[in-house]
Amino acid sequence: MTLELWRNATLVLQIGGKNILIDPMLGKKGSLGLFPMTDNELLNPLVDLPFTEEILKERLSEIDAVVVTHLHPDHWDEKAIEILDKNIPLLCPESIAEQISQSGFTNIIPVKDAVAWQNINISMTEGRHGTGEIGEKMGVVNGFVFKTEEKSIYVVGDSIWYEGIAAEIDRHQPQHIIVAGGAATFVVGDPIIMTASDIIKVCKLASEAYVWVTHLEAVSHCKENRSFIKDKINENNLQDRCFILQDGETRFLD
Repeated sequence: MTLELWRNATLVLQIGGKNILIDPMLGKKGSLGLFPMTDNELLNPLVDLPFTEEILKERLSEIDAVVVTHLHPDHWDEKAIEILDKNIPLLCPESIAEQISQSGFTNIIPVKDAVAWQNINISMTEGRHGTGEIGEKMGVVNGFVFKTEEKSIYVVGDSIWYEGIAAEIDRHQPQHIIVAGGAATFVVGDPIIMTASDIIKVCKLASEAYVWVTHLEAVSHCKENRSFIKDKINENNLQDRCFILQDGETRFLD
């Protein structure tokens, strides 16, 4: 099993002999423009993909399926809608399947609870994209657990730490957990994805799992960078099982 971070939440998970593209944001640097309710004038995404357009096309030709956790543009952008094969298997929460189909995708596999695809069991999980009024405005978000006979990995998606994440970890007992770090925060309200403190809580609860941190240094409302989070990981002596992925990095997962 391998995990490759392209940028932000866009990952390629190789599991069960299949290449699964997760939350594709494929547009050029700045293509999403300004994000609302931020305290800066930065254009999103802040960085380009770690390879050329030509290589992107080659990499997409190797993808066996796409997974979309939710429809925020830093997880599912217009470029992805434009260039992805409309016949590729596309797994998503049942609640967003109809909206995705309106973009011309014809091989959608809606997930209500769990599905078996090829030799991989895929379970949908719950998330919480912030608290209070901001959390309500961010809408429903989900994650996914991917399991084979030998491997298991939990992609939390855009969620803060709360009791629901603990419940999903207890339920699925994943070997690997991917979290969205960066403490993305608008000008009002609390963070809408995990802070460094949240990540430490994940590590301490899932004491046998490896934790992988994504969603860093790519969108303008994130407040914590790789260096800050790495320091917190080291302060808590978790550097042997909590890792920060770099854009374009591939890791082999035991």
